Amino acid sequence: MRSFQSIYDTAVLHRGSVEAVEENLPKPKTPAQLRKLGDDRYLSELSRRIFRAGLKHSMVDGKWPAFEEVFFGFNPLRVAMMSDEELEGLTHNEAIIRHFGKIKAVRANAIWMQDVIREHGSFGELIAGWEPEHIVDLWALMKKQGAQLGGQSGSRFLRMVGKDTFLLTDDVVAVLKAEGVVEKLPTAKRDLQAAQEAFNLWREESGRSLAEISRIVSYTTGAR
Repeated sequence: MRSFQSIYDTAVLHRGSVEAVEENLPKPKTPAQLRKLGDDRYLSELSRRIFRAGLKHSMVDGKWPAFEEVFFGFNPLRVAMMSDEELEGLTHNEAIIRHFGKIKAVRANAIWMQDVIREHGSFGELIAGWEPEHIVDLWALMKKQGAQLGGQSGSRFLRMVGKDTFLLTDDVVAVLKAEGVVEKLPTAKRDLQAAQEAFNLWREESGRSLAEISRIVSYTTGAR
């Protein structure tokens, strides 16, 4: 597997300059910032990610004020108490996206969040306290305990709220395959761990966040 410096040099070659590589790198939030974020904001962003899946993000975002209203500001306790009738009623509300499976997932995730809040004090405490070098285990936990958080939804939600994570985009997976880390898109625990270990090595070498490394790795394919 190539060193991170070799990865970085290739990214600079494809992007044209160091400045072009550095200018739009994601900057993760600090643990203190993640703890400060309210449980309602975590539920809102988690739900937004679920509704974005397979749809144009700008369309979902344009409707989000209406989602905030119908889901009571995404207060986890209130959403967890929503009745089946309330959820079914939302399928007739033209102001939101009327996908019943995703609507039900909002309540299911609110119920899960309540369990996390009881155990950790807040959802942000769970997110903030998770070490980046084991981030794929947090993906697995969200997939197992949450609703509609499989695939890349968990990692993309974490990126949305500012938690340090890498993403398994097509470009990143292409590089991992070329480096002999994985043979295909990692989904099995063993392959996810192999990807984690590769990013951990690059993180140790560079001192950069997983999020920055992930973006830089994606630049090495030449995609703009």
